[in-house]
Amino acid sequence: MVCQCEARESVKMSAFTFVNGETVQEHMHARAQLIYAVSGVMELTAENRQWRVPPQRAIWMPPKVSHRMQAHGAVELRTIYISPDLAARFSNRPLMIAVSPLLRELILRGIEIRESLNGPRLKTQVLSLALDELELLLCESARAPERSLPLPSGNDRRIWRICDAILAEPGHPFGLDEWAHEVGASKRTLARRFQSEFGMSFVNWRQQVRVVAALSRLDQGDPVTVIASDLGYETPAAFSLMFRRLTGLTPSRYSNATGPHVGVRTEVDRPPSLSSRIARPEFGVNIHA
Repeated sequence: MVCQCEARESVKMSAFTFVNGETVQEHMHARAQLIYAVSGVMELTAENRQWRVPPQRAIWMPPKVSHRMQAHGAVELRTIYISPDLAARFSNRPLMIAVSPLLRELILRGIEIRESLNGPRLKTQVLSLALDELELLLCESARAPERSLPLPSGNDRRIWRICDAILAEPGHPFGLDEWAHEVGASKRTLARRFQSEFGMSFVNWRQQVRVVAALSRLDQGDPVTVIASDLGYETPAAFSLMFRRLTGLTPSRYSNATGPHVGVRTEVDRPPSLSSRIARPEFGVNIHA
């Protein structure tokens, strides 16, 4: 499904609210998007990869890339829609970016600006600066380690069943022996299927899932001891060893380097009801490349 943006503005902004568990089915836009949740965690899937996106992160989605989203917690979504001609200066593949305090404030300010005597002019200035900041952050993200998870590309229901269960519960205790019994296949068959699907072993793929889950929770300030236990590790030391092997940093060093920003607004305007998804009016402007 293609969501057409009929307005002539080159850059538009919208705000949405999603309740816990709400899903946006697979679709695409004619425009590029920066998809940012002020609160709550998004699970975004595109091009056979999945991202878990906490409020300190956002997803860059190029034009006409099919994607879907599920909300974990009440998600307050802020989206910038960018016309294809302006988006051409940015990455042509989906990327997760670290949202700087400046970009966050520009997004929130852009949403808050209402029609007024100086509204359009101020909106243009805010969005122009936001695009410049976005370009810098995308360049940094392109050089950073990949934070998405590969999903199965084939139709083997046994592999999909295992992957779905682990993605839903990264600390799931089953090893390949237990999964072989659960899905009715031999351990050797499953091992071969994981290698052919992902180019890695079952254990390595599960470790990637756990690292991505840990990164999201560390971004939100969860204690390492709690994360390690939830992800199935007997000790924080065992978890830290795995985390450092895959990321090059210990969990504590990662948290110190990229922890929640200090002095940034965390309050957002709540709509009257969270019983259904709410779209606030869009406001767009023309910005020339």
